[in-house]
Amino acid sequence: MSLGQRLALLASRLQEPQRVASFQRLCGVEVPLSSPAADEDAETEVIIWVLVMYLGQCTKDIIRWPRPASPPVIKLEVFYNSEYSMPSTHAMSGTAIPIAMFLLTYGRWQYPLIYGLILIPCWSSLVCLSRIYMGMHSILDVIAGFLYTILILIIFYPLVDLIDNFNQTYKYAPLIIIGLHLILGIFSFTLDTWSTSRGDTAEILGSGAGIACGSHAAYTLGLSLEPSLHMLPLAIPPLTVTLFGKAILRIVLGMLLVLFVRDIMKKITIPLACKLSSIPCHDIRQARQHMEVELPYRYITYGMVGFSITFLVPYVFSFIGIS
Repeated sequence: MSLGQRLALLASRLQEPQRVASFQRLCGVEVPLSSPAADEDAETEVIIWVLVMYLGQCTKDIIRWPRPASPPVIKLEVFYNSEYSMPSTHAMSGTAIPIAMFLLTYGRWQYPLIYGLILIPCWSSLVCLSRIYMGMHSILDVIAGFLYTILILIIFYPLVDLIDNFNQTYKYAPLIIIGLHLILGIFSFTLDTWSTSRGDTAEILGSGAGIACGSHAAYTLGLSLEPSLHMLPLAIPPLTVTLFGKAILRIVLGMLLVLFVRDIMKKITIPLACKLSSIPCHDIRQARQHMEVELPYRYITYGMVGFSITFLVPYVFSFIGIS
């Protein structure tokens, strides 16, 4: 048997749903008796997350491999069952986020190298194994997602600082950001029929566009301050009662503001999109299966959420003195 044939055989075996089912049984998953089997670093990290997730979602719709068959696999999660399987975008984000977090923070903050080297495999393996455990992906899907992410990071990570600097400093960056993300969203909607991945892709792109535009606004108004090189690496401040209380206040207030913005935009965008597209709005779920409704709803709503996170919320914090 040639090397190519051996690799093809290995790939086919890694995709077998029986192996997913075996892993589930090993973890104690059984068929239910009652049912049949059935900050700047953050902003830069968002650039990586958007890129990885967008490419992953589009690749799914191009390859179009189905989820593992059930039975023998037990589906513990059914919401995303209508999406395709290859590659696992959860595995991709679960790999990209810890690696990007380590690459972007090590050297800017004082912490031992071993912490990052422990974080990456633990985070990634937990996310990857959870997708097999939930019955949503084959072993091959997860491996492909992991390797695909590494390839994307190798190609695009050297460019993220350039992209982030462009987003913040170029005068017409918001127009380019909004237009580019919107074009990418329209393209992704043409790849296949409606599924939950359509909305997820628009949500990812909208969030990325909003965060980038918010970063531009914050930089323009002087809310985004980059520490000078001689101050790096920054020391992690000691945990005090005051610091802890301020952190809790920022979390609670920030979440309330973001949820308020999301709720308002959701109530505005869906009826407006239905009206402009002449689509009946009495059944919201059915209406959102149209690109003319789902794309603007997700894009605008989560674009404003992203903008709030990087501009509105920091501005409020600065105004009340808890920044």
